[in-house]
Amino acid sequence: MHPRNLHNKTYDFKKLINGHAPLQDFVFTNSYGTETIDFGNPKAVLALNKAILLSDYKLTDWELPEGYLCPPIPGRADYIHHIADVLKNEGMTEPVKGLDIGVGANCIYPLLGAQIYDWNMVGADIDQTAVVSARNNVGLNHELINKIEIRHQPNNADIFNGIIQPKEYFHFTLCNPPFHASKEEASKGSLQKLKNLKGSSALELNFGGQANELWCNGGEALFIKRMIKQSVAFAKQVGFFTCLVSKSDNLPKIKKQLNKLKASYSIIPMEQGNKKSRIVVWTFK
Repeated sequence: MHPRNLHNKTYDFKKLINGHAPLQDFVFTNSYGTETIDFGNPKAVLALNKAILLSDYKLTDWELPEGYLCPPIPGRADYIHHIADVLKNEGMTEPVKGLDIGVGANCIYPLLGAQIYDWNMVGADIDQTAVVSARNNVGLNHELINKIEIRHQPNNADIFNGIIQPKEYFHFTLCNPPFHASKEEASKGSLQKLKNLKGSSALELNFGGQANELWCNGGEALFIKRMIKQSVAFAKQVGFFTCLVSKSDNLPKIKKQLNKLKASYSIIPMEQGNKKSRIVVWTFK
């Protein structure tokens, strides 16, 4: 994990329970004498991640509609820290403004970005229910109301158009794109995740998710290629475009698209527990 990530050590369940008492119902001591939860239980996972947000990131409250994606906070925080490094390497010290494409009902990246680094954040999503929930999560944390704005994307074909306004500038964009190419593939992946549960790190698990959160036509590779193509039109309004890439096999296709459009880019490796991923960062500067 990133060296500034708060989650490089094991969970302090006593501290987390003090921050969110309902977590207590899911904590037990395993055969190794270690406190843990059943990571195969979505309610336990939700309670843990809410406790992390309230205890470690000092949020007032956080809610998630039933059936929507519960984000594993340690991995999401890692992404935020790596973006901070990109900005620091460019000498950016002015107030930072970032855009989260596909903010989701959990609103996690804007909340973490605003709370950890005091960034101004905009989150965008095509799902109206997610937009309402994200706005609610901002409203639950009054100190962040003026730091975070949630916008609805009415056109499924557009990624930046309709969200980035004329003369508006973002220092970065981020995105955790749909991973699968179909509902069937997503279901198969979830079953495999549960089968591998005993041998998996808790950091890589999440549960739930709506269609637009889990899959899209063409899967991750096609979505990111489309994002890169559409980013050209906003080259002067964004400092750095960034996106998570879960499948390393997709990198050649992504690099080919970036080279075709003459973008400067880099790949940042990430690792949380047994899960390995990477961030692709590109710019037209």
